[in-house]
Amino acid sequence: MSASSSSKIGEAEKALDMLENDEVPATHAGTQAHGGEEHATPSALGFDATMLVALAMIVVIALALWKKVPAMIGAALDKQISGIKEQLDQATALRAEAEAIKAEYEAKAKQAATDAEAMKAAAEEEAKLIVAQAKEDATALIGRRAKAAEEKIAAAERAAIADVRAKAASAAAAAAAQLIATHHDAKADATLIDESINSLN
Repeated sequence: MSASSSSKIGEAEKALDMLENDEVPATHAGTQAHGGEEHATPSALGFDATMLVALAMIVVIALALWKKVPAMIGAALDKQISGIKEQLDQATALRAEAEAIKAEYEAKAKQAATDAEAMKAAAEEEAKLIVAQAKEDATALIGRRAKAAEEKIAAAERAAIADVRAKAASAAAAAAAQLIATHHDAKADATLIDESINSLN
């Protein structure tokens, strides 16, 4: 900043101090009020109050520019924009991650449903095989038991027939012995012996 600008800023500050302390000297002719009295118009360095206020505003704006206030405001806005952009990037990343997790779980659910269907089909097929094997085993068991029953019945029939035959033979022998004892005498025995001897010759 040049020396002239510094001196002007200093003069403006002094003028503002004088306005605040009501110490502005009257350098211009006063205005004539009612009754013919003159009142002094406040002025300093050849400027009236309006011009001093405008000059003060210019000084404030110049100081703001000199202190790089716009640059500071721009930096603050850039920082805020950067923060918002970072938050948006984080939100985008979180959304992408959530979508990836959702897709993963959907794939797992689909795979689980497929596995469940496969397990169900395998279980049904295994159940059919078990039922078929059970039917086959039952048929074979029934056949074996029927054959065993038939064999037992046949054996029982043979045993009964043998028993009947044995009893019949025993009864016939007993009856024959009784008949022989009843109807044959010594003469008949002699005749039977002679017939037996003759049959041998």
